[in-house]
Amino acid sequence: MRDLKLPEERHPEKAHRPDQAQPKKPAWIRVKAPTSEGYKATRDILREKKLVTVCEEAGCPNVGECWSQGHATMMIMGEICTRGCTFCNVATGKPQALDVFEPGRVAHAVSELGLNHVVVTSVDRDDLDDGGAEHFAQTIRAIRHRRPETTIEVLIPDFLKSAPGALETVVAAKPDVLNHNLETVPGLYPEVRPGARYFHSLRLLQRVKELDPTMFTKSGIMVGLGEDGQAVRQVMDDMRAADVDFLTIGQYLQPTPKHHRVDRFVTPEEFAAYEKAAYGKGFLMVSSTPLTRSSYHAGDDFAQLRAARLAKLGRA
Repeated sequence: MRDLKLPEERHPEKAHRPDQAQPKKPAWIRVKAPTSEGYKATRDILREKKLVTVCEEAGCPNVGECWSQGHATMMIMGEICTRGCTFCNVATGKPQALDVFEPGRVAHAVSELGLNHVVVTSVDRDDLDDGGAEHFAQTIRAIRHRRPETTIEVLIPDFLKSAPGALETVVAAKPDVLNHNLETVPGLYPEVRPGARYFHSLRLLQRVKELDPTMFTKSGIMVGLGEDGQAVRQVMDDMRAADVDFLTIGQYLQPTPKHHRVDRFVTPEEFAAYEKAAYGKGFLMVSSTPLTRSSYHAGDDFAQLRAARLAKLGRA
């Protein structure tokens, strides 16, 4: 394990200017409206089980493609977040009490959808002593019991305001992949992710490897918020210092005019350059495209991630 060191001082990032005109959406970012029968079948199962998905709550552009294949990212612990990140479309406010039957309903949905790989995420629950860590663990265990062959990826909050031991609770439940997104470069945290702390999130990712060196870790950022290429590459270095295995980079899309504006649309060529740079820094797996999201093609990516680790061990 390499020691995680503070990077050198960053250049100031561009300020958020909501009064500026939004750049025109390019052709490479457009997607078709969801209409397939597979999409409707997935939607009906989720409605029947009264489950929330980040696909809908965050307005993911890939929802039509993923749901048509029966893939959905479950969002547990309600629809209301205790944070107010300026990039996110999830409602902010006072959440309701946890639903003790939710882990079982998630497991039933995973079984009915026949998922070989599932991603489970949540809102931030700063109102809970453990940030919802035990609820995550119960959901993992319920899926394992109901469908043992399914691999499980959790996209967790930062547990910044939780009592000690929250992360340990989730790791002890043995998800196959633990994902925590840094979301953006540190210079943009005050305006994009004001309730979070960049180095706390980095330390959380590093701590996972200390608790279980065999567990895959994953993190992602959005681009087009006002960052520059140097800052993105520094984030890559920071993630590698925390032994993160899998990096995702995608284009930020403004959910509503009240959210952080899109500074620019990053070209596919720039995304390809980021991917090449990331592999050069030692990531086992990289997904870097305009439409990349944390859970997009997660099952296929997990298979490649395992294969990459085996290949690396074979070369050692």
